[in-house]
Amino acid sequence: MRFTPFDASEFLDSEEAIAEYVAAALDDPDPELFIAALGDVAKARGMAQIAREAGVGRESLYKALTPGSKLRYETVRKIMDVLGVKLTVSTRSS
Repeated sequence: MRFTPFDASEFLDSEEAIAEYVAAALDDPDPELFIAALGDVAKARGMAQIAREAGVGRESLYKALTPGSKLRYETVRKIMDVLGVKLTVSTRSS
């Protein structure tokens, strides 16, 4: 039996799916999961297009979204703006 690796980007086909996926990743305390989720969404939308619209180089975007990267807030903000999602803050009880 042969298994193919799971690729979340294949299932991120709507604004709602993308927003829920990024929100779930952001809820996890592991920052690597959030970075990976942004990478999956960028891959689903087209890495070159996301890089161009965010005003970053394609290679820089790949590096920023790799595990272990020290992703800067301004880069996160640019990527999220292009993806059409935003960070929100609420109390833990919400």
